Amino acid sequence: MSQYTSGLTARPEKSALNARTITSLAMLTALTYLAMLISNVLPKIAGFLQMEIKGTVIAIGGLLFGPLSAALIAIIVAVIEMFTVSETSIIGCIMNCLAACSFACPAAFIYKRIHTRRGAVIGLTTGVAVLIVTMLLWNYMLTPLYMPNVTRDQIVEMLPKVFLPFNLIKGGLNMALTLILYKPVVTALRKAKLAPESRTTTPDTGSKAGFLLFSLALLATFGFLMLVLAGKV
Repeated sequence: MSQYTSGLTARPEKSALNARTITSLAMLTALTYLAMLISNVLPKIAGFLQMEIKGTVIAIGGLLFGPLSAALIAIIVAVIEMFTVSETSIIGCIMNCLAACSFACPAAFIYKRIHTRRGAVIGLTTGVAVLIVTMLLWNYMLTPLYMPNVTRDQIVEMLPKVFLPFNLIKGGLNMALTLILYKPVVTALRKAKLAPESRTTTPDTGSKAGFLLFSLALLATFGFLMLVLAGKV
């Protein structure tokens, strides 16, 4: 009888947990879309490449809930963007999904296994590297399809001069913002009972002040490089 009663109480707890997770993911999806809209104030590179910070929110969702959640947020926002504000239709949607997933999913995968500040830095750095390689490949294949006036030979010339620095700076910018914003965002979600408690069993001995200074220096570096690449300074 006690086992039967225990089973009955476990089901509502699991349902409540699922409901909280869905609520959190919906909130992060809305914030990702908002970050995409805010990104329009950031400079464009080469006249058509828009710097974006939505990868920050997707990465936070991935670090908190796992790589599958990051992919889900990225895909939903890309589809909504395609039907609302995007001018590049399905190709732009595919590129947005690839960029967001290639950055956030590797970071979440690694952080899930190394659940420390060091793991977050390693994961996000890996995400930036995967983002660069993935987008160089897909820019080569798909860019001529939505820019018919640009030949593939011209795209090849742009890969090291435009697409590589663009994705490096975009990835670095989102990495820095993720490192800075992850803790306050997750703390707020946990206080609202919308996120699971930390799984870390041993204290992370890294200096909080040093980690913050590192993240701010990273943000300043890639923010300045973004302005340089956009020709603003």
